[in-house]
Amino acid sequence: MEHLQLPLLWFMLAAYIGAMVVYGFSFWSRNIRMRKLATSIVYIGLVLNTLALLLRTALIKGLPLNNGFEFGLSFVFAVVAAYVIVEYRFKLDAIGMFVMPVVVVISCWLVSVDLTIQPVMPALRSYWLAVHVSAAVIAYGSFALSFAVSVAYLLKDKKEVDFSSRLNQELPALKVLDAVAYKLVFIGLPFLTIMLVTGAVWAEYAWGTFWSWDPKETWALITWLIYAAYLHTRFLKGFKGRRAAWIAVLGFVAVIFTFFGVSYLLPGMHSYLVPNA
Repeated sequence: MEHLQLPLLWFMLAAYIGAMVVYGFSFWSRNIRMRKLATSIVYIGLVLNTLALLLRTALIKGLPLNNGFEFGLSFVFAVVAAYVIVEYRFKLDAIGMFVMPVVVVISCWLVSVDLTIQPVMPALRSYWLAVHVSAAVIAYGSFALSFAVSVAYLLKDKKEVDFSSRLNQELPALKVLDAVAYKLVFIGLPFLTIMLVTGAVWAEYAWGTFWSWDPKETWALITWLIYAAYLHTRFLKGFKGRRAAWIAVLGFVAVIFTFFGVSYLLPGMHSYLVPNA
């Protein structure tokens, strides 16, 4: 069954690319039917994503959260699942054009890495794995969607004076985009906090210290501080709209660097998260 992984990933990637293309076409042509088609393709991609996770679960006989590939696959699932929920709840199918590029980029990385199943490292044989990594998946998925909504906000805000622009006509009101981005950060930050706390407890159990200033730990903390600043400045300083959107964008840059940049550029105690590391 291991040989089924790559074809399934390619089909998943094809669905997400197809959805991205159709979203873009529907946006510029203002074709509502095409947008609904794009959303349907997203559902197909999500089903394939789910099947890929279930297959990996069956192959490793456990939760698919042991390395970078498995986390990435779960991350993509979280982003798409969050988008589907938000699109249904707030009728925000217009932001699909901003969400899918993030999904496609990570999915392209997934099909490029080694899918060989390796023995689980002793440090990962812990019940803390499920809580720690699952919390990270939920947090990062929320932040990715908040990033996409914030980018849509910044682009629409720049075009607000031009009422004939497609951005103005196709995207929801700025207040709606700002509120949705805020709610997503509000959901994501508690899970990021759980990730940090459980990671510290787990580190004490596995390595004998709660905190070692490992690059992954440090950048996870930096990411937490950025999103904490987002909520702090919003509640106490009244930062909303454009300023809040830029903080959300900066936060997701930190998320991506924590996941990819640190793993490849700043190896440390979490190097086993990188395929073939």
